[in-house]
Amino acid sequence: MRDDTEDPNYLMANERMNLMNMAKLSIKGLIESALNLGRTLDSDYAPLQQFFVVMEHCLKHGLKAKKTFLGQNKSFWGPLELVEKLVPEAAEITASVKDLPGLKTPVGRGRAWLRLALMQKKLSEYMKALINKKELLSEFYEPNALMMEEEGAIIAGLLVGLNVIDANFCMKGEDLDSQVGVIDFSMYLKDGNSSKGTEGDGQITAILDQKNYVEELNRHLSATVNNLQAKVDALEKSNTKLTEELAVANNRIITLQEEMERVKEESSYILESNRKGPKQDRTAEGQALSEARKHLKEETQLRLDVEKELEMQISMRQEMELAMKMLEKDVCEKQDALVSLRQQLDDLRALKHELAFKLQSSDLGVKQKSELNSRLEEKTNQMAATIKQLEQRLRQAERSRQSAELDNRLFKQDFGDKINSLQLEVEELTRQRNQLELELKQEKERRLQNDRSIPGRGSQKPESKMDGKHKMQEENVKLKKPLEESHRLQPHPTDEQDQLLLSERPQVCQLCQEDGSLTKNVCKNCRGTFCDACSTNELPLPSSIKPERVCNPCHKHLIKQYSTSPS
Repeated sequence: MRDDTEDPNYLMANERMNLMNMAKLSIKGLIESALNLGRTLDSDYAPLQQFFVVMEHCLKHGLKAKKTFLGQNKSFWGPLELVEKLVPEAAEITASVKDLPGLKTPVGRGRAWLRLALMQKKLSEYMKALINKKELLSEFYEPNALMMEEEGAIIAGLLVGLNVIDANFCMKGEDLDSQVGVIDFSMYLKDGNSSKGTEGDGQITAILDQKNYVEELNRHLSATVNNLQAKVDALEKSNTKLTEELAVANNRIITLQEEMERVKEESSYILESNRKGPKQDRTAEGQALSEARKHLKEETQLRLDVEKELEMQISMRQEMELAMKMLEKDVCEKQDALVSLRQQLDDLRALKHELAFKLQSSDLGVKQKSELNSRLEEKTNQMAATIKQLEQRLRQAERSRQSAELDNRLFKQDFGDKINSLQLEVEELTRQRNQLELELKQEKERRLQNDRSIPGRGSQKPESKMDGKHKMQEENVKLKKPLEESHRLQPHPTDEQDQLLLSERPQVCQLCQEDGSLTKNVCKNCRGTFCDACSTNELPLPSSIKPERVCNPCHKHLIKQYSTSPS
């Protein structure tokens, strides 16, 4: 795993993926914000500025560096100049960029070209035409650069959506040379917080990838700064050496000037002496003088060479000081970018903690819901078992009802004729009773009249009265028996009447004489009040199809009566 992360191809692929994700986010955010804004965009619009920064990073990825005295120079203006050869309509943009007076660097010209292409709404077309000519791009880009891989084609396809945006830029008053292209992740962090669950996670992943990319880029920049610092140190050392050599040369020049003065004096002295001396001495002194002049000329030429070298070293030193100032400015900007990135990283960590807390709470809620579901499943199983038991009871009750109806039909078939005959007998007996009561009443009236008319029979009056009473009681007993039987076979009152009877009568069983603490029932045959122990039997009665509750004496009587009756 460590070898994979240190592989340059793996690092380049990771950078390409991060840049592609960042381009997706910037293009999506720019389109959504522009449509919500509903007006023409200008250069001060923050999402548009971030889009150009991201495009600049995409075009710079994998550029081949041109070595100069100040270090490696990477500019994406060279590939953009090729577009006018591929698409003739781009020639107007290139000419306009070259004619702008305020642009001094290739980076500034490239930024101006991107803005003009977006204003023309042909940025996607130009990028597609450029990416399709990889043989031309290979002069400017490495083989695994973003513009040489499929990520570049994807970004070019995404740029088609920018044709719905209207933009207007004022290029003359804008300083495009000195702008610092740093991606502001806070915009996409806000977008991540406002989105839904799965989209927020994907954007956070993309932002983390971008953070890793920026950190990797920062490491590369730090390495470049360290290399430049080492070069500056080497140049300073060489500068000190040249300064020392210059001081030595100056001292040597001074000594040579002194020697020249001395030689001049000697030559003047020799000339004066030659005037006075012979010619041979003059020739020897002339040769010495010519040699001295030749030596002086060589020393003068050496001094000029040293002065030229010194001027060159001074110019190099000035350039190095300028480069150091630019590097210090770049380092300060990178430090500011690092501070903003650290702040964004802190925001990401806070967001991560918040998401972890939400995830923990959701896990707890899921656990509680799973427990509740298990309880509900247990209750459901219990209810299903109860329903099965109730269904079994219902089937048993249905079978018992059907058997009771069958028994009732059989009972009516067996005892229907007898019940009708008994009812006729009861009516006949009732009629006889009424007739006998009427005759008894007439007999009483007649006897009273006889007693009043015969006074001597007053002593026999109590005995005759007693005999009459006994006869009447015997007749009443004879009449009551069939009436009671008919009464037992008559239809019964409803359950509400039974409750009224129970409430009106004293709650005491007529057989066992127990108090009212136990449940009492009304016999459907004799209408008496009995406890549960004395009324446990049920029999079908003529008044009802279903079996009704009867007391034990009525049960024995009805069973005996049904058994003795003809079928």
